[in-house]
Amino acid sequence: MGLAVKPVTDEAFRAYGKVITGYETGELLEKMGSTPLPDDVIYVPSVKELEELEVTKEFAKRVYGQMPIQVGFCNGHNKKLNAVEYHRDSEVNIAVTDLILILGKQQDITTEFTYDSGLMEAFLVPAGTVIEVYATTLHYAPCHVEDSGFRCVVILPKGTNLELEPLGEAVYKEDELLFATNKWLIGHEEGGLSEEAYIGITGENLSV
Repeated sequence: MGLAVKPVTDEAFRAYGKVITGYETGELLEKMGSTPLPDDVIYVPSVKELEELEVTKEFAKRVYGQMPIQVGFCNGHNKKLNAVEYHRDSEVNIAVTDLILILGKQQDITTEFTYDSGLMEAFLVPAGTVIEVYATTLHYAPCHVEDSGFRCVVILPKGTNLELEPLGEAVYKEDELLFATNKWLIGHEEGGLSEEAYIGITGENLSV
């Protein structure tokens, strides 16, 4: 049986993030219509054409408090959890299509840096909805609602999710989770991740 899905307006979502209103995202959503939609999942951290739009400049100015940001996308087809990740900053997602996010709390990662997937909740984000996903929220690729797949705008502080410089030996156990710049990841053994990924999710590889 798949994971129960709550609406993003449910009170339970407040532990993970919030819905942002008031921004005119029509042009951004329109430009996203021409982005790739593969049978698996594609993530592109930074797209110049999206970053040049007036609305994304407003997100940088207001939502990110005038910090430099990058605007990219995550598109495709997915029904599984596979991994969880977190950043040191909030992430803004804009659902271009209806999509589902499976979310958890960084506070529930054990001192051994394992995480029980049974603690996670799933939320439906309707097309056109803008949400902030807090820095302490565990998340990964969205899941599609329609067989045609999902498209999602991903906004993060500039430089996030790029290739790491070699770290050498870990100083602190969490260093082993660092998978890309400003990206700490815990994978599930059934998640199909690369051999560099830290595997530490216990419980099911959840599906919706």
